[in-house]
Amino acid sequence: MDHSRRNVFLLACCQALLLTNNVTLIALNGLAGFALADNKALATLPVTGYVVGSAISTFPASLWMKRVGRRNGFLIGTLFGLAGGAIATLGIWLGSFWTLVLGTLVLGTYNSFGQYYRFAAADVVPLKWKAKAISLVMAGGLVGGVIGPEMSKVTRELAQPTYLASYASLLVFCLVTMAILSGLRIPDPKPEEFHGATRPLKEIMAQPVFVVAVVVGALGYGVMNLLMTSTPLAMGFCGLPYAAAASVISAHVIAMFAPSFVTGSLIQRFGVLNVMMAGVAAMFGCVAIALSGQLYMNFWLSLVLLGVGWNFMYVGGTTLLTETYRPAEKAKAQGANEILVFCTTATSSFASGVLVNAAGWNTLNYVALPFLAIAGSAALWLALRRRAAAAAA
Repeated sequence: MDHSRRNVFLLACCQALLLTNNVTLIALNGLAGFALADNKALATLPVTGYVVGSAISTFPASLWMKRVGRRNGFLIGTLFGLAGGAIATLGIWLGSFWTLVLGTLVLGTYNSFGQYYRFAAADVVPLKWKAKAISLVMAGGLVGGVIGPEMSKVTRELAQPTYLASYASLLVFCLVTMAILSGLRIPDPKPEEFHGATRPLKEIMAQPVFVVAVVVGALGYGVMNLLMTSTPLAMGFCGLPYAAAASVISAHVIAMFAPSFVTGSLIQRFGVLNVMMAGVAAMFGCVAIALSGQLYMNFWLSLVLLGVGWNFMYVGGTTLLTETYRPAEKAKAQGANEILVFCTTATSSFASGVLVNAAGWNTLNYVALPFLAIAGSAALWLALRRRAAAAAA
């Protein structure tokens, strides 16, 4: 096995463990927050803390990895994962809502480093394989979709207080990730990444392709997080048991990452913008099913479509983004993309808890519609622009 294939495989394994961590937090953070918060409208604040931690650290993480390399940067990220897991576990032990929020904030830094696994895969393969490498690493999240909810169910009452063992299990995931990362053999940054020609960040971000990549990726992630974050709470309000919510989250995360086995091929065959627009259509279908009823199957089907839509929009956005920067611009362009994605997601995760408590599940879904319309319009506009340019050539 050559280094590029080996690296993509190891990065997919790290993605699997990152998503096991993430999905465990998705399944538990809102419920643990609801149990500990005096003001129940703040129940999803631990989710928001996780996303805010990612948002504020993602740009520094990118610049740090440009300096020390991907492997060393990823190892530093797992140290934040260990620290955040320990603080969150302490928060559950003490019954302290704000300690739990602090723990998730630190865990968000680990997540911010892990978000660059897909970019690292794109860096180690030939240009024509970038979409496939990105999607195969993202496919590693499928394992997280299976293991995370099952771990949360098994460990939820394993030790008291409730959720203590679940948060403690995050430390184990981080230690295994460190062991895998030690086997990465990613080349050091090339001289042109330090000394090549660069443009100002505002010039890079002003490119229509960059704008569309960020808009579709950020809004896809934001809408996904808006609806996913409150799903366990909404199902609880409907009288459905925790096991049902965990199963829905599991199906959702599987739907987020299972398409990655084919998303890269679909992008090569049909074009990145067509795949992104298909993702927007899937999300519209998610909202339609969610609004048609609040039975278990409504939640299950809508969350599955939400996952597929996110995959097409996010993998498509990542692939499109790689067209917009030179080697020396990579760190700041990727960092700018990630901070915009996570700022959007942080806003949506906080709004999710407030809206579902104040206005209910249906209102939450209606709120998603205009943002999906913006994302779809952006991708369609760029597709028409490229078609016109090709016809004129």
